[in-house]
Amino acid sequence: MLHAKGTLLTIDVGDRTATTSNIDDELASFIGGRGVATKLAHDRIPFDADPLGPENRLYLASGPLQQSRMSFTGRMNLTGLSPLTDGLLSSNAGGYLSRNFVATGHSVVEIVGESDELLAIHVTDDGVEFEPVSELEEAGVPDVTDAMNERHGLESENLVTIGPAGEHEVRFASVMTYDERAFGRGGLGAALGAKNVKCVSFAGESAPELELPNEDLHMEVHREAATSDDIMRRQGTSNLTEFLNDEFSLPTRYFNELEFEHAADIGGNAVEEKKYEKASCSVCAFACKLPTRDEASGLETEGPEYETVFSFGSNCGVDDVVDVMKSNELCDRYGMDTISCGVTVAAYLAANDEFGNADLVHELVEKIAFREGDGDLLAEGVARIHEDLGVDNWAIKGLEHAAHDGRVVQGQGLSYAVANRGGDHMYSTTMIDEYHGRIEREGTTGKAETVIENENRNALRDSGIICQFGVGRAVEADRFERLFDAEYDELQQVGANVVELERHFNNRRGFDDGDDRVPYDLPDLESSKRDYYRARGWNDDGTVPADAVASASRSD
Repeated sequence: MLHAKGTLLTIDVGDRTATTSNIDDELASFIGGRGVATKLAHDRIPFDADPLGPENRLYLASGPLQQSRMSFTGRMNLTGLSPLTDGLLSSNAGGYLSRNFVATGHSVVEIVGESDELLAIHVTDDGVEFEPVSELEEAGVPDVTDAMNERHGLESENLVTIGPAGEHEVRFASVMTYDERAFGRGGLGAALGAKNVKCVSFAGESAPELELPNEDLHMEVHREAATSDDIMRRQGTSNLTEFLNDEFSLPTRYFNELEFEHAADIGGNAVEEKKYEKASCSVCAFACKLPTRDEASGLETEGPEYETVFSFGSNCGVDDVVDVMKSNELCDRYGMDTISCGVTVAAYLAANDEFGNADLVHELVEKIAFREGDGDLLAEGVARIHEDLGVDNWAIKGLEHAAHDGRVVQGQGLSYAVANRGGDHMYSTTMIDEYHGRIEREGTTGKAETVIENENRNALRDSGIICQFGVGRAVEADRFERLFDAEYDELQQVGANVVELERHFNNRRGFDDGDDRVPYDLPDLESSKRDYYRARGWNDDGTVPADAVASASRSD
């Protein structure tokens, strides 16, 4: 089975030390990316660790396909203990970091400890340098890039960076790369900020030798990406806005409504009108990114994608695409997840009858990033503050609910309930099966197996690492087999092991079936949860049996 090559680099920012370890066995069993990072995190982070304490560990990891020239592979994984969900969580981001990361000779970089001053860390194939950067305190992400470029010739594609939100431990702070690409969900930017690390750079010329099977398939996928007429290439996921508004749902005004009367003003066509050039991730010919500009104001950003259209548009009652672009730009600059931030702001608007007040939205985003005034409360996220605001808790396991509404696509609702990551649509993407009519949208009965298959495949996707746009468009079961030189059942088992280790870690932190719930009624949810647990071989209370943990954790 194809897997990543390279060492584990452990950086202790408290001791200012760096050590290298062999993890060949873990890579052979877990491929790379989210898989190997989850295995290491499960084994090395104490089950009772404080997400904002020095004992938490963050794992940046690449997969084997980051050494290919195939489209849809310009991505990286980040895993750690989430300050937002209090569980083990992985996030991934695109851009141009992955090839620079691999070039240092490492497959995983582990960050532990806590520095007594703000640091930039520079990783090369010659070693690790620690640079005090107190003068960059509260600097925005692009300003950090400018400073690193001036001092060291480093570009945005060499960096992972936190903004002021990470330093102020906003629970949904992101880790940013390429300035506008985010390891977005779960607040891992706050975990890095708690370690007093402002940025980490990667540059080298020591990529491990890796023989890739079926390289002709890489070029086949690349050609298909280059010649595709998919609307995603023009509008990204923002193209979903009007379709979902008309045919399914577009959560509106803090989830109180299911359609937005101004969807066309913030949707795909409106975004495309502001797009001024093509953009992509590393080596990808699909080029689906969205550099946008408003000529009247001079505002430039990348996006918004659909989830941001929802979170800062319809869910806040905001009907001007430029206002949504502004919210997107602020979150990128300050380093925050647009979904969690937007949903939290929408909760505040609901509490204060201020839907549609875009100026207040932008003011709140800034206040959250610096924990000023009401922003200090909102920086905690909806699950912790909904009672203070007097609104419903639209979060699942602490993670703010995504745009794909489980009240309408109810298999997706089931998947939100059981997902280790909580309210994240990317964990199982079961809504895609419902949107395309492969399964009915109503009900949860009989959907547990679909949720499981999707979860396993997506864990494989994130271990590979392959972009979600490539999965389903270019890479299905037969191509997974050819890319990874293994039977699909074997690859699905790798994914299942990743999900199982995540679950066990969270079980040890107190999570069980009582946490597998959503903020709305779903038909037959309790029986469908039991179907899910049985199919996974878990206990009826949603915990993983000891023998299953031992099996999933085995590295051989």
